[in-house]
Formats: sequence, C-alpha cells, structure tokens
Amino acid sequence: MKFGLRLRGGLLATLIMFGAPVVAPVGAVFVSSSALAQTVQSISVEGNRRVEVETIRSYFKPGPGGRLDQAAIDDGLKALIETGLFQDVKINRGAGGHIIVSVVENPVIGRIAFEGNKKIKDEQLTAEVQSKARGTFSRAMVQSDTLRIAEIYRRSGRYDVRVTPEIIEQPNNRVDLIFTIDEGAKTSVKSIEFVGNTAFSSYRLRDVIKTHESNLLSWLGSNDIYDPDRVEADRDLIRRFYLKHGFADVQVVAALTEYDPERKGFLVTFKIEEGQQYRVGTVDIRSSIPNFDASSMRTYSRVNVGSLYNVESVEKSVEEMQIEASRRGYAFAVVRPGGDRNFEAHTVSVVFNIDEGPRTYIERINIRGNTRTRDYVIRREFDISEGDAYNRALVDRAERRLKNLDFFKTVKITTEPGSSSDRVVLIVDLEEKSTGDFSISGGYSTTDGALAEVSISERNLLGRGLFAKAAVTYGQYARGYSLSFVEPYLLDYRVALGLDLYQRTQLSNSYISYGTKTLGFSPRLGFSLREDLALQVRYSIYQQEITLPSYLANCNNVQFLADGSPNPAFNPSPAFANANGISLASTNGLGCYSDGEASLPVRKELAGGKTLTSAIGYTLSYNTLDNNKNPTDGLLVDFRQDFAGVGGDVTYLKSAVDAKYYQSLVSDLVGLVHLQGGVLTKIGNNEIRMLDHFQMGPNLVRGFAPNGIGPRDLNPYGTQDAIGGTKYWGASLELQMPFWFLPKEVGLKGAVYADAGGLYDYQGPTTWNLTNEVTTTRNSNCIPSTISPATPGTCTGLVYDDSKVIRSSVGVGLIWASPFGPLRFDYAVPLTKGKNDRTQEFRFGGGTTF
Repeated sequence: MKFGLRLRGGLLATLIMFGAPVVAPVGAVFVSSSALAQTVQSISVEGNRRVEVETIRSYFKPGPGGRLDQAAIDDGLKALIETGLFQDVKINRGAGGHIIVSVVENPVIGRIAFEGNKKIKDEQLTAEVQSKARGTFSRAMVQSDTLRIAEIYRRSGRYDVRVTPEIIEQPNNRVDLIFTIDEGAKTSVKSIEFVGNTAFSSYRLRDVIKTHESNLLSWLGSNDIYDPDRVEADRDLIRRFYLKHGFADVQVVAALTEYDPERKGFLVTFKIEEGQQYRVGTVDIRSSIPNFDASSMRTYSRVNVGSLYNVESVEKSVEEMQIEASRRGYAFAVVRPGGDRNFEAHTVSVVFNIDEGPRTYIERINIRGNTRTRDYVIRREFDISEGDAYNRALVDRAERRLKNLDFFKTVKITTEPGSSSDRVVLIVDLEEKSTGDFSISGGYSTTDGALAEVSISERNLLGRGLFAKAAVTYGQYARGYSLSFVEPYLLDYRVALGLDLYQRTQLSNSYISYGTKTLGFSPRLGFSLREDLALQVRYSIYQQEITLPSYLANCNNVQFLADGSPNPAFNPSPAFANANGISLASTNGLGCYSDGEASLPVRKELAGGKTLTSAIGYTLSYNTLDNNKNPTDGLLVDFRQDFAGVGGDVTYLKSAVDAKYYQSLVSDLVGLVHLQGGVLTKIGNNEIRMLDHFQMGPNLVRGFAPNGIGPRDLNPYGTQDAIGGTKYWGASLELQMPFWFLPKEVGLKGAVYADAGGLYDYQGPTTWNLTNEVTTTRNSNCIPSTISPATPGTCTGLVYDDSKVIRSSVGVGLIWASPFGPLRFDYAVPLTKGKNDRTQEFRFGGGTTF
C-alpha cells in the first residue's frame, strides 16, 4: 500500500516568515491576513466525532487583546496536525470574523494482526510496534512500524524480509491493520577474512571474535548470523587482543561488510594495521600528592620490566593502585598511566602518575531496567555508595562484576551532573535476560559408560541473586541425584555459602569388582582474595558402603573342606606360589579367596558395613587463564587438603596439588604443562580404608585403564582388584594444534602428548578375622586349612604389587568443541608399566546439554 503526505500550515508559516510566495496546499483554505487579524468573536468546529470541541479550540491561542493573527492561526493548524488525530484539517472564514475549523478524524484501529511470521512470535512484534489496537490510526506511524518490523528481522539475520502493511476499512470509522511478512531466508556470514595481519594468523584471530562463518552445524547456534553490532564489537575484541600481546600501535581501521547475492550471505573483512610489538622498558610510579609514598605502590603493579606490553596488565595496575590509595585515605587520588615508546628498541617506558583528582561525590545511584532483579542485588556489587567520593576504578570494577553475574544482556554505567558542580549521579542501565535453565544431558565414556542427566537450575532465584540446582543422573554404571544451593553474599559480606546434598551409586564394572553407595552433605564457604586468587573452605560428612555379590565373598573352594578333608577344587598355581614365596602346605591366605572372591580389603570394607566420614578441608585456587573453556595462555593451580577425623569412623589427612600452565607458541600452537601430586597421611592408630586411597588410571597417565595403575592384589584366583596407594605424582607435556585445512568453526584440533607418573605405598588392611565372611552350608565359618574346623580363623598374607616403577606413555588426541558439548578422543601407547598394570590404549569421553 502507498502512503501520501500533505503539506500543512507549518510549511506555509515558514514560507510566509521568509517572504516567499505561497500556494495554499490542498485541504487548507485561508483568507487574507488582514481579515484574520480582526477580533475573533468565536471559533466553531466541524467534523469532529471523538475529539471534544474545546480540545480543538484550545490549540488556537489569541494574542493580546483577544486577536488571532496569521501566526496564531498557523501555530494552531500545525499543532492540530502534529497530534496525529486527523487525516485533514481546513480553516475557513465565516461572516463577522467567524473562524470555522473543519476536521476529518483519523480512524480508530480495531485490531492489529501479523501474517506470515513463523520465526518471531506475535507477542514480540506487538510489543515493538507503536500502532496499538483501539488507538488512532496514523499512516506515518504505520510506515515507521513497517521499518521497525523489518529491522527486528534483520537483527535476527534475515535481510531478505519484506513487510507489507494492509488497511481494511470497517464501519464506524474503524480500520484493521494487517502486517503481511515474507520472512525470507536466514542471512549468514559466508566468509571472514583479515587483511594486514602478520603476527597472528587468520585462524587464530577467528578464535578471538564472536562472529563465526556458516558451516554444516550452524543450525545449532546463531553466531554465524550477520549482526552489524556484533561485527563492530569484534573490532574492539581484535584491538584488545593485539594490545594484550604488545602491539601498542594497533588499529583495526575498518570492518568491511558486503552482501554476496550468489552465496546469499555476507563477506566480512577486517583491515588491521598491527604496528610494532613492544616490551616494557621501565616501570616508574610518580606522585604529585604531598606526603604520598609513590614507591609503596610498586607492589600493586602488574607490569614487569622485560615482559610484553599488555594493556590489561596496565589497566589492572591502575585499578589496584587507585583502590589502594583510596584505602589509605586519598579518596580523590587518580592514577593515570602513560608510556613513551622507543621505536628503535621496541620498548615502552610505563609511568603511573598519581595525582589529586577533582573532589567529586556520588549524589545518587539510579538503577534502570531491572524488572526482576532486586535493587540490593545490584547495589552490593558496588564498593561505593551515595555520599562517597567518586572513584572511577571502583565504578569500572562494579560494572565488571555486574557483567560477570550473567543476569543481564547488557550493563552500562554512566554519569550525569548532580545538583551541584561537585556532585555526580551514577546511572546503571541494565537489560535482563533469562537466568533459568532446564537441560537434558547425555554422554558416554569408556570409564562410566552411557550417562544421562536431567537438571533444572536458576541463577537468580526470586530475583535475589541466589543459585539453586536439582539434578538426577542415571547411567550404565553411575546413578544418583544432587541438590545445590548458593548464597553469594552471606550476611551481606562478599562470602559465598554453598550447600550440597548428594547421593551417588557406582556399580561394579570391568574395572572394579565392587560397587559403592554414598550419601553426603557438604556446606562450603568461598572467598575471593583477589581476582586471580580464591579460597574455599568446606565441611563434608558422608556415609559410604560397598556393595558386592555374595559369590565374591563366600570363601568357598578353600584348600580343606569343613570336615577337614582336602578340597579337590583347590588348585593354586605353583608358579604363582613359588614366585611369591607362598608354601602350598598352608593356604597362607590363598584359601580365603581361591575361587574368585574379591580382594581381602574389599571384603573387609563390605563386612564393616556403612562407614561415616566427617572431614574439613579447603582449596586454594590461582587462576590467570585467558579463557576458562578454551585456554591458550595462563596458569591454573589448585591446592587442596582434607582432614578426616572430626567425628566419624575414619581419620586421615589428604593433600593434593594440580597445576596447568598454558603458553601460546608459534603458528597457533598451544603448549600445556600439567603437574600433579598427592599424599594420604595416616592420623593416629586408625587403619586407612582401601576406599580412601588414591586410585589412578588415565587421569594420571593416559594409555592405562581406570584403576589400572598402582598396587594390586596378586591372587590369581581372585578378582585382582586395584587397592590404591597413598602417594602419587604425574607430569604431562601436551602440544595442541588446530587443523588449518578445516574451517575454524568446526571446532576440531589435535594434540600430541607424553605422560609419566606413579602411584604406590598401599597402607590399607592386609589381615582380617574371617568370622564376618558370608557363610555357606559347606563352609559355615570360612575356616582356613591350618586351623581346627571348629575354630574361626584369620585371613593373612595379602600379596600385592607395590612397585615404584614409573609409568609412561605417548599418544595423540582429537579435541572437538562440538555443539553437542566438549568431546575428546585419545589413543595412547604405554612405554613403561608395572607387570600387573592394566592398559587401555583408546579412551573416549564427552557430553552435552540440549
């Protein structure tokens, strides 16, 4: 439908004002200005049906003496037209100076409908358009709504959209407004290119930006949809990436986009001027504030001489220095970084200037856009409040914290002038997003088999910033449920309180002969010591028991039967006995499990029934990774200790450290050094349970089966269970590399690695009274051969392998950041191993949420 516009009195007034000749537009009739300047006795209105007469008359305001001159008539006409209530307005002169205003009112919209829209719901479009049902119809507004609908579709990647408004006239001056929409195909990004980049490959830079090229799996995401705002944000991401790696002069001069009709998509090209790469030459701190010791701030500098110039390190240094100055009583201190480049030496001399800033105070903090999240949830992320000195570093920190909450799509903090020159108002503009998740997860690994999980979680429960999650897991070898709750600000302090209730059942499989049932509860407190340093303290109380089929603990087929006669089924291997110094004249323990029973420590755990463990512990974490999901640079160190013995049935001290260091190498290669180790220490006279020992396999050295490394029961007639160790160490070197011949968006990369490690020093039970064994009709008390048939005996002489041989392997891996979740395939070949270790060259693991 076509729309027409009519010239009104506003244009006429403008032309008269500049003395131009005027031709009266259609629909407006004027008399001579001299006649209109006469005293108006009355103004009458014709044609109005909904708008009151007095309302229309109010737009014509006589001047002094009650006279309407040409300007007053023109202003009234213009004002009436701008209301949007009328299709047409005419002014005529009647007898005796009478003014007649004739109007044709705009129709009323009966209903608004959308046809052809499948990707965007009616509710969303209704909320976006300005035309409303039972409102006044305006052709200009309809045209604006048409453009707005098209823009909404373009934002979702559909640039071929066509929107056609249709007006259906109804009785009583009413109309129905129908927007017919041809959504068109989704317009994606077909190509992303970089021009001018020499220090970093295009493959590496594609990992920096948010926009991705379209591929076969793009239907699972939306990052391949062309969004001009996202492309512009990518320019800043590229610039920040270069600044972080020493390129202080970098400029991303353009982000060129072009629509290719043949490929039906956009071609995006980023033009980069890298400049030189700089290192830090010197670091100096200067202060113009009297009695302020600038040298004392050096410990807060994260910029080191000789390192690559890193703008993020400079910004963090500025923030920490300014906050520390405020703590020392210099509330208005401002830290300004500066740098002098040495183009020949390729160095930057960094200077932090500490000056007295303007004495400005925060008058108010106004929060806008939070319809669900409580104000106090937002305000507690600020370290400043109304009446405090304005500190830009603290404001920036608050903005970063609000973004990290992941409650909002956008967060922006700006300032406005306050009631006086030394007052400012902080404006916090937010756009909320959904914080609830319902997920069905599935996965498979060579360790746990098939696994499925259903969970529901809420990150901003009741708008109070609380986290809650409930999950149920059911798998081939693992089952259970868990309930979690986190209060991030305990008693209004920046301390996170977590509560976890869980129940897990691990079934026996090809790697272990026994199953376990665990029911536990664990409260924890989390403290953020610095942005890169966190501490968690916890208390854990859990009940655990072993489950085992009766035939693995029946002590049948001993050397002698209950009546004292020899058992013809008992035939231990002479080679095994001789190799381990066991005399066949006596069972020496072999008779206690010669027909395939589980290992002695396992059966002792079974007979002991349910065991209660009560432990306190802590974890200290240091994290400087550039990306927690796909790191390429940085260090992650976790040190944890747990002391069991705060009540309960067991006592021990367990310590473990795990360190990973990532470093970007040449040509998009990433190196990884992984070190780990642990010690289990006996406390008091209590024996350490077999279940409390460390169990290791591919989590320490790839190429070995789960529970495949370390001390193992050697009885050839038993299940030969791994019984664990109290000490372990591991070291791994890995090189991760992309497949340059594949599109970046596929998410595939390869790895080559070498692992080494060891697990040893079993300190669990080796003897056990047999009266707790499962009885049978043939062996009522499980009596060993050397004891009188009427007297219960003792299983002795557990024989196990506890060699300290170094296990090592080399292998290759395939890492896939797939839309179905992270997947990894490994093939490793053991180089050195213990003679009783169990290997597993291929390993696969992964999962998803959908």
